[in-house]
Amino acid sequence: MRLGEVVVDVTPLRAGRDFRLVFATQAISMLGTHLTSVAASLQIYHLTGSSVQVGLMSLVLGLSLLVGLVAGGVLADRVDRRRVVLVTRAITAVVIAGLAVNAAMPDPQVWFVFVAAVLAGGTSGLGGPAMMAATPTLVAPGQLAAAGALTTLTAQLGGMAGPSLAGVIAAGPGVAWCFGIDAAVYVVGLLLLAPLPPLPPEGSEEAQHPLKAMAEGWRFLRGNRVVTGLLLIDVCAVVFAMPYALFPEMGTEHFGGGDTTVGLLYTAPAVGSFFGALTSGWTGRVHHTGRALIGAVAVWGVGIACFGLSSNLWLGLTFLALAGLGDTASEILRRALLQHYTPDRLQGRVGSLWLAQATAGPSVGNLEAGLVARALGSSGGAAALGGVICLAGVATLALAVPDLRKATLHGPSAAEEERDKGEKAAAEAVPRPTDRPS
Repeated sequence: MRLGEVVVDVTPLRAGRDFRLVFATQAISMLGTHLTSVAASLQIYHLTGSSVQVGLMSLVLGLSLLVGLVAGGVLADRVDRRRVVLVTRAITAVVIAGLAVNAAMPDPQVWFVFVAAVLAGGTSGLGGPAMMAATPTLVAPGQLAAAGALTTLTAQLGGMAGPSLAGVIAAGPGVAWCFGIDAAVYVVGLLLLAPLPPLPPEGSEEAQHPLKAMAEGWRFLRGNRVVTGLLLIDVCAVVFAMPYALFPEMGTEHFGGGDTTVGLLYTAPAVGSFFGALTSGWTGRVHHTGRALIGAVAVWGVGIACFGLSSNLWLGLTFLALAGLGDTASEILRRALLQHYTPDRLQGRVGSLWLAQATAGPSVGNLEAGLVARALGSSGGAAALGGVICLAGVATLALAVPDLRKATLHGPSAAEEERDKGEKAAAEAVPRPTDRPS
């Protein structure tokens, strides 16, 4: 296999200006998002001295984000997606600028940070499905995996650089600068996205009641075995084998280290994920995409199980990096398959369910891991058990959902199949001319 077939495929960036604009916006936005996230947590802790208040702020942000995602999925399938993205990002920029002003005041108000978390989470959720649904219209059908890999790469870069940069800025100029920089990043993103053409959803029905629109999305989800399988296989990973809540105890008790060791545990999966994104060129070329996805999630499960069984720190870090590599591959393949098998008119609603699961799933998984560790009296045992359960779930899904095994990015897309069915139905509805007697 040649090097060009392994490294991340940048064809979508070369092929069109519009995707380049979206990519650049996402790259700087991920960095800015981490600046605000860390700064808000630090500010709440400094003002209250309570980790509970920090957790409560995260909970408020997460709940408002979930509500926004559900509503945003319906919105993205009813109106121009470009307009939704621009308006929601403009509102978010104003909210974050308000955080900067509040932080710069002599007596910052805690209540304002909570209100801003609600507003920022809700508006980000409203715009998220529209941004995700826009991607399939900006790249060629065969480049969905490559586009997903590039998007994942921006997330990993932001995840590695953003928190550290936020800490440096907060310790120097102060948290107000973190908020101010993020607000400026949103303004730059607006300028980058403004040249995009209108992105109306295909077959949108503005008169349809929102509840009926949501119900239509759920019916599609229940009726499409591939999309259902994509969401369920992610549950196996993020609910049953999510180890992050165990890292503080693992680092101090299991491996006998301190804060530095805990930091290494959090960093190791991100390093593996970043390497996985850099070497993701194969994801768009593999023919048996569904089987590759099943294998990638299994790699995550094996990595987490072996990490829990490891008594050596560096061996444990290696297994965490392996898990991160599998996680990135599975995310790229799941995103591409989801967009490939979903008609354009439903991209917003189905994408919002995927984003909502990605938001809520890890929280549930971390809570589950903590409860299992308490019940077993061993954080390492909880991680190992979670990895084994993940593998069992993946094997069960692989056997029970053959459509998931057979899924591929190289067949006709859902939109093309829907169009062909409509044309066939229309042709059959036309009366055939009767033969005239000679």
